[in-house]
Amino acid sequence: MSNPAVPQLTLGRNRQLPSQQVASEFGEVDVQPIGSYNRILFTILMEPTGTEAEGWQTGVALDASASMQGAFGRLLLPGPKGPLPESLQTQYEHEGWITKTQQDGGSYLMYSMPAVQDALERGHFVYTQNEVEPQARAFTAYLADNLDADGGTTVIYWACGDGTRVEIVGDLTGKDCQQAAFIGPSSLEFGNATHLTPAVRYFAERFRDAKRGMYLFITDGRLDDLEAVKRYTIDLCREIEQGRRNPLKCVLIGLGEEIDEEQMEELDDLDSGTDVDIWDHKIANEMRDLKEIFAEVVSENQIIAPTARIYDSDGQIIRNFTDGLPAKVTFDLPQRSTWFELEVAGRRIRQSII
Repeated sequence: MSNPAVPQLTLGRNRQLPSQQVASEFGEVDVQPIGSYNRILFTILMEPTGTEAEGWQTGVALDASASMQGAFGRLLLPGPKGPLPESLQTQYEHEGWITKTQQDGGSYLMYSMPAVQDALERGHFVYTQNEVEPQARAFTAYLADNLDADGGTTVIYWACGDGTRVEIVGDLTGKDCQQAAFIGPSSLEFGNATHLTPAVRYFAERFRDAKRGMYLFITDGRLDDLEAVKRYTIDLCREIEQGRRNPLKCVLIGLGEEIDEEQMEELDDLDSGTDVDIWDHKIANEMRDLKEIFAEVVSENQIIAPTARIYDSDGQIIRNFTDGLPAKVTFDLPQRSTWFELEVAGRRIRQSII
C-alpha cells in the first residue's frame, strides 16, 4: 500500500522588518510565509553578556571606492558664486590644472590643488559634507569601548586602487576613534571597483585565532564581487561548523541614498548549507541604536527571563516559555494575525508584522 501524498508547504521569501518598524526591545524581526502560517524569528536587543562577551576582536572597514569620495567630503560642488565659468575652466585647462579620468564606472574631471584652491577662494566650489566620519567614529569607538578584548578596533579602507586593495589605518582605542579624521585612503587612491572579499579575508585571516570576531563593513553602493563574497563566506561557514575556526560575525552597513539593499539582503540571507550565519545587514540612517549590530549575535541558549508567553492578534497563546525565554525565538503565527505580543516580566510588547 502506497503512502498518502504529503502536501508540500509553499515557502515565501524571508522578509526582515525595517528597524524603524521594530519594537525597541527587539533587535531583529524576520517574517517568512510558510503555508497558512508566517514563521517569525525575533531577537532581543542586547549586547553580549557573561562568557559571550569575552574574547572578541573587532574591526571596521570603510568603503573607499570612487563613488564614496562625496561621502568622505572629497568631492567638489558648485559654490555660492555658481558653477565654474567656462572661461575659468578654459584657463585651468590651459594651465594644465584639469585632467579627465575614469573611476568606478564613471568619468570624472580631476582638478589639481592650484585649481581647487583658486575656485574655492572665488566661491565657485565647496566640498561635500563628510558623512562617513561621524558614523565611523561612532561605530569604532563603540566596539573599542564595549566589546574588543584589547580595547582597540582595527580600521581599514577597502576597495582602494583597482577595487581589490586594502589600506590599513591601525588599531584605535575609543578615545582615538572619537578624535580620528576619516577622510579616505592616504597612500592608495579611491578604487575603480567595489570588491568586498579582500576586506573580509583580511579580518578573517588576521584574527583567525580570536575566540570571536565582529567586523563592520560600511558601503554606499553595489558590490562588484558578490558571488566571490558568497563563495568565501560559505567556506568560512563550513570551517566554523567543522570546528576548524572560531565564529565571526560580519555586518554590512549601508550609507547614503544609492544603496543596493536587495544585494545586501541576498548576502544576509545566504544559504551556506550549514547552521552558521555570518552576515547581517543594516541601513545606517534607519538604526535606532548602535546595539543593533548585535541583532544576530544572540542565541537560543541565552536565557533572559524565567518565563514568557507569545500571543497572536486573537489573544491566543502561540508559545508558552515555562523554562526560560531565550534571546532568539522562532515560532509560527497564523497568517490572519497581523501582530504578535510578547508577555514578559509583567508587560506586553506588541510587534506588527505588516
